[in-house]
Amino acid sequence: MSRLFAALSVPALLAAAPALAAEAAPATAPATVSEVPADPARLAAARQTVDYVFPAGTYARIMNGTMDKIMDSIMDSMLKMPLKDLAGIGGVDTSKLSSASMAEIMEIYDPSYKERTSIITHTMMSQMAGIMTEFEPDIRDGLAQAYAEKFDVKQLGELNAFFATPTGKEYAADSYLIMMSPQVMAKMQAFMPKMMKQMPAIMEKVKTATADLPKPRKFADLSKAEKTKLAKILGLSETELEKQEAARGQ
Repeated sequence: MSRLFAALSVPALLAAAPALAAEAAPATAPATVSEVPADPARLAAARQTVDYVFPAGTYARIMNGTMDKIMDSIMDSMLKMPLKDLAGIGGVDTSKLSSASMAEIMEIYDPSYKERTSIITHTMMSQMAGIMTEFEPDIRDGLAQAYAEKFDVKQLGELNAFFATPTGKEYAADSYLIMMSPQVMAKMQAFMPKMMKQMPAIMEKVKTATADLPKPRKFADLSKAEKTKLAKILGLSETELEKQEAARGQ
Protein backbone atom coordinates (compact mmCIF):
# COMPACT_ATOMS: atom_id res chain seq x y z
CA MET A 1 0.00 0.00 0.00
CA SER A 2 2.90 2.37 0.67
CA ARG A 3 4.01 2.05 -2.95
CA LEU A 4 0.53 3.05 -4.04
CA PHE A 5 0.49 6.17 -1.86
CA ALA A 6 3.95 7.06 -3.16
CA ALA A 7 2.63 6.82 -6.71
CA LEU A 8 -0.21 9.17 -5.87
CA SER A 9 2.22 11.89 -4.83
CA VAL A 10 3.26 12.37 -8.46
CA PRO A 11 -0.15 13.42 -9.79
CA ALA A 12 -0.76 15.47 -6.68
CA LEU A 13 2.32 17.56 -7.40
CA LEU A 14 1.39 17.83 -11.06
CA ALA A 15 -2.10 18.96 -10.15
CA ALA A 16 -0.73 21.66 -7.89
CA ALA A 17 1.85 22.81 -10.43
CA PRO A 18 -0.29 25.37 -12.30
CA ALA A 19 -1.35 27.10 -9.09
CA LEU A 20 2.11 27.00 -7.57
CA ALA A 21 3.69 28.23 -10.77
CA ALA A 22 1.33 31.18 -10.85
CA GLU A 23 2.03 31.95 -7.20
CA ALA A 24 5.78 31.62 -7.58
CA ALA A 25 6.11 33.46 -10.89
CA PRO A 26 7.45 36.70 -9.38
CA ALA A 27 10.30 34.81 -7.72
CA THR A 28 11.44 33.08 -10.91
CA ALA A 29 14.72 34.35 -12.30
CA PRO A 30 16.53 33.42 -15.52
CA ALA A 31 19.68 31.35 -15.27
CA THR A 32 21.71 34.34 -16.47
CA VAL A 33 20.64 37.72 -15.12
CA SER A 34 21.41 40.71 -17.28
CA GLU A 35 22.77 43.90 -15.78
CA VAL A 36 20.19 46.34 -14.43
CA PRO A 37 19.82 49.34 -16.78
CA ALA A 38 22.10 52.13 -15.62
CA ASP A 39 19.43 54.79 -16.07
CA PRO A 40 18.16 55.62 -12.57
CA ALA A 41 14.95 57.07 -14.04
CA ARG A 42 14.18 53.75 -15.68
CA LEU A 43 14.59 51.81 -12.46
CA ALA A 44 12.60 54.41 -10.51
CA ALA A 45 9.73 54.11 -13.00
CA ALA A 46 9.93 50.33 -12.71
CA ARG A 47 9.68 50.49 -8.93
CA GLN A 48 6.54 52.56 -9.31
CA THR A 49 5.15 49.88 -11.62
CA VAL A 50 5.90 47.21 -9.03
CA ASP A 51 4.09 49.25 -6.39
CA TYR A 52 1.01 48.88 -8.56
CA VAL A 53 1.28 45.29 -9.78
CA PHE A 54 2.84 43.68 -6.70
CA PRO A 55 2.08 45.92 -3.72
CA ALA A 56 3.43 45.08 -0.27
CA GLY A 57 1.29 42.38 1.32
CA THR A 58 0.56 40.56 -1.94
CA TYR A 59 1.98 37.26 -0.70
CA ALA A 60 -0.24 37.36 2.39
CA ARG A 61 -3.26 37.82 0.12
CA ILE A 62 -2.13 34.96 -2.10
CA MET A 63 -1.38 32.49 0.67
CA ASN A 64 -4.27 33.27 3.02
CA GLY A 65 -6.99 34.17 0.58
CA THR A 66 -6.27 32.04 -2.46
CA MET A 67 -3.77 29.20 -2.13
CA ASP A 68 -5.53 27.37 0.70
CA LYS A 69 -8.78 27.29 -1.29
CA ILE A 70 -6.92 26.15 -4.41
CA MET A 71 -5.17 23.33 -2.55
CA ASP A 72 -8.47 22.23 -0.97
CA SER A 73 -10.03 22.10 -4.42
CA ILE A 74 -7.08 20.24 -5.96
CA MET A 75 -6.99 17.61 -3.22
CA ASP A 76 -10.75 17.12 -3.41
CA SER A 77 -10.55 16.68 -7.17
CA MET A 78 -7.64 14.23 -6.91
CA LEU A 79 -9.34 12.10 -4.28
CA LYS A 80 -12.44 11.75 -6.42
CA MET A 81 -10.52 10.35 -9.38
CA PRO A 82 -10.58 6.56 -10.03
CA LEU A 83 -7.81 4.83 -8.12
CA LYS A 84 -6.75 2.95 -11.26
CA ASP A 85 -5.92 6.19 -13.07
CA LEU A 86 -3.79 7.46 -10.21
CA ALA A 87 -2.01 4.21 -9.37
CA GLY A 88 -1.03 3.47 -12.97
CA ILE A 89 1.25 6.50 -13.08
CA GLY A 90 3.61 5.02 -10.51
CA GLY A 91 3.85 1.68 -12.24
CA VAL A 92 1.55 -0.06 -9.77
CA ASP A 93 -0.28 -3.10 -11.17
CA THR A 94 -3.87 -1.92 -11.56
CA SER A 95 -5.35 -5.15 -12.91
CA LYS A 96 -6.88 -6.08 -9.58
CA LEU A 97 -7.97 -2.59 -8.56
CA SER A 98 -11.63 -1.65 -8.64
CA SER A 99 -13.01 1.59 -10.05
CA ALA A 100 -13.27 3.03 -6.53
CA SER A 101 -11.80 6.44 -5.77
CA MET A 102 -9.03 7.32 -3.34
CA ALA A 103 -11.65 9.12 -1.25
CA GLU A 104 -13.41 5.81 -0.58
CA ILE A 105 -10.16 4.31 0.71
CA MET A 106 -9.41 7.34 2.86
CA GLU A 107 -12.86 7.15 4.42
CA ILE A 108 -11.88 3.68 5.69
CA TYR A 109 -8.37 4.57 6.86
CA ASP A 110 -9.22 8.00 8.24
CA PRO A 111 -12.89 9.03 8.57
CA SER A 112 -11.69 12.54 9.48
CA TYR A 113 -9.43 12.87 6.44
CA LYS A 114 -11.37 15.79 4.90
CA GLU A 115 -11.16 17.88 8.04
CA ARG A 116 -7.58 16.80 8.66
CA THR A 117 -6.48 17.68 5.13
CA SER A 118 -8.20 21.07 5.31
CA ILE A 119 -6.59 21.91 8.65
CA ILE A 120 -3.15 20.84 7.40
CA THR A 121 -3.50 22.89 4.22
CA HIS A 122 -4.74 26.03 5.96
CA THR A 123 -2.07 25.78 8.67
CA MET A 124 0.69 25.36 6.11
CA MET A 125 -0.56 28.27 3.99
CA SER A 126 -0.79 30.48 7.08
CA GLN A 127 2.79 29.70 8.05
CA MET A 128 3.99 30.12 4.47
CA ALA A 129 2.39 33.56 4.35
CA GLY A 130 4.70 34.78 7.10
CA ILE A 131 7.78 33.33 5.42
CA MET A 132 6.90 34.75 2.02
CA THR A 133 6.09 38.17 3.49
CA GLU A 134 9.61 38.33 4.94
CA PHE A 135 10.99 37.48 1.52
CA GLU A 136 8.66 39.87 -0.32
CA PRO A 137 10.95 42.97 -0.39
CA ASP A 138 13.57 40.98 -2.29
CA ILE A 139 10.93 39.76 -4.75
CA ARG A 140 9.71 43.32 -5.30
CA ASP A 141 13.28 44.46 -5.90
CA GLY A 142 13.81 41.66 -8.43
CA LEU A 143 10.57 42.57 -10.17
CA ALA A 144 11.62 46.21 -10.42
CA GLN A 145 14.89 45.18 -12.05
CA ALA A 146 13.05 42.87 -14.44
CA TYR A 147 10.55 45.57 -15.44
CA ALA A 148 13.40 48.07 -15.88
CA GLU A 149 15.17 45.64 -18.20
CA LYS A 150 12.06 44.78 -20.19
CA PHE A 151 10.56 48.27 -20.63
CA ASP A 152 12.07 51.70 -21.27
CA VAL A 153 11.12 54.86 -19.40
CA LYS A 154 8.44 55.82 -21.94
CA GLN A 155 6.78 52.39 -21.79
CA LEU A 156 6.91 52.29 -18.00
CA GLY A 157 5.38 55.76 -17.91
CA GLU A 158 2.52 54.59 -20.10
CA LEU A 159 1.97 51.57 -17.85
CA ASN A 160 2.04 53.69 -14.71
CA ALA A 161 -0.35 56.21 -16.24
CA PHE A 162 -2.86 53.42 -16.81
CA PHE A 163 -2.27 51.89 -13.38
CA ALA A 164 -2.93 55.30 -11.82
CA THR A 165 -6.50 55.26 -13.14
CA PRO A 166 -9.21 53.65 -10.98
CA THR A 167 -9.54 50.71 -13.39
CA GLY A 168 -5.80 50.32 -13.85
CA LYS A 169 -5.14 50.44 -10.12
CA GLU A 170 -7.74 47.76 -9.42
CA TYR A 171 -6.43 45.54 -12.22
CA ALA A 172 -2.78 45.93 -11.23
CA ALA A 173 -3.38 45.10 -7.57
CA ASP A 174 -5.06 41.82 -8.51
CA SER A 175 -3.08 40.95 -11.65
CA TYR A 176 -1.13 38.11 -10.01
CA LEU A 177 -4.19 36.77 -8.21
CA ILE A 178 -6.35 36.63 -11.32
CA MET A 179 -4.44 33.60 -12.61
CA MET A 180 -5.52 31.74 -9.47
CA SER A 181 -9.16 32.76 -9.54
CA PRO A 182 -11.74 29.96 -9.10
CA GLN A 183 -12.80 30.38 -12.72
CA VAL A 184 -9.28 29.87 -14.07
CA MET A 185 -8.44 27.05 -11.67
CA ALA A 186 -11.63 25.21 -12.60
CA LYS A 187 -10.45 25.16 -16.20
CA MET A 188 -6.99 24.00 -15.17
CA GLN A 189 -8.40 21.16 -13.11
CA ALA A 190 -10.57 20.04 -16.03
CA PHE A 191 -7.49 18.79 -17.87
CA MET A 192 -6.43 16.50 -15.00
CA PRO A 193 -8.36 13.39 -16.13
CA LYS A 194 -6.84 13.71 -19.61
CA MET A 195 -3.37 14.16 -18.17
CA MET A 196 -3.78 11.10 -15.96
CA LYS A 197 -4.53 8.97 -19.00
CA GLN A 198 -1.47 10.30 -20.80
CA MET A 199 0.95 9.95 -17.88
CA PRO A 200 1.85 6.27 -18.39
CA ALA A 201 2.85 7.04 -21.99
CA ILE A 202 4.75 10.13 -20.86
CA MET A 203 6.63 8.14 -18.23
CA GLU A 204 7.57 5.55 -20.85
CA LYS A 205 9.02 8.32 -23.00
CA VAL A 206 10.97 9.60 -20.00
CA LYS A 207 12.29 6.08 -19.45
CA THR A 208 13.35 5.85 -23.09
CA ALA A 209 14.94 9.31 -23.06
CA THR A 210 17.10 8.43 -20.04
CA ALA A 211 17.90 4.87 -21.13
CA ASP A 212 21.43 5.74 -22.29
CA LEU A 213 22.40 7.37 -18.99
CA PRO A 214 24.47 5.34 -16.51
CA LYS A 215 22.37 3.70 -13.82
CA PRO A 216 22.50 5.41 -10.39
CA ARG A 217 25.20 3.80 -8.30
CA LYS A 218 24.59 1.84 -5.13
CA PHE A 219 26.51 2.46 -1.94
CA ALA A 220 28.69 -0.58 -2.60
CA ASP A 221 29.82 0.99 -5.88
CA LEU A 222 31.28 4.06 -4.19
CA SER A 223 34.98 4.52 -3.60
CA LYS A 224 36.41 4.83 -0.09
CA ALA A 225 36.83 8.58 -0.61
CA GLU A 226 33.25 8.97 -1.82
CA LYS A 227 31.90 7.05 1.17
CA THR A 228 33.93 9.26 3.51
CA LYS A 229 32.62 12.38 1.80
CA LEU A 230 29.02 11.12 1.92
CA ALA A 231 29.28 10.29 5.63
CA LYS A 232 30.56 13.80 6.35
CA ILE A 233 27.72 15.41 4.36
CA LEU A 234 25.14 13.32 6.24
CA GLY A 235 26.72 14.00 9.63
CA LEU A 236 27.37 10.31 10.26
CA SER A 237 30.43 8.28 11.05
CA GLU A 238 31.50 5.95 8.28
CA THR A 239 30.57 3.00 10.48
CA GLU A 240 27.05 4.36 11.03
CA LEU A 241 26.62 4.98 7.31
CA GLU A 242 27.84 1.46 6.50
CA LYS A 243 25.30 0.00 8.92
CA GLN A 244 22.44 2.08 7.50
CA GLU A 245 23.24 1.09 3.94
CA ALA A 246 23.64 -2.53 4.92
CA ALA A 247 20.18 -2.48 6.50
CA ARG A 248 18.79 -1.08 3.25
CA GLY A 249 20.47 -3.82 1.28
CA GLN A 250 22.74 -1.41 -0.54
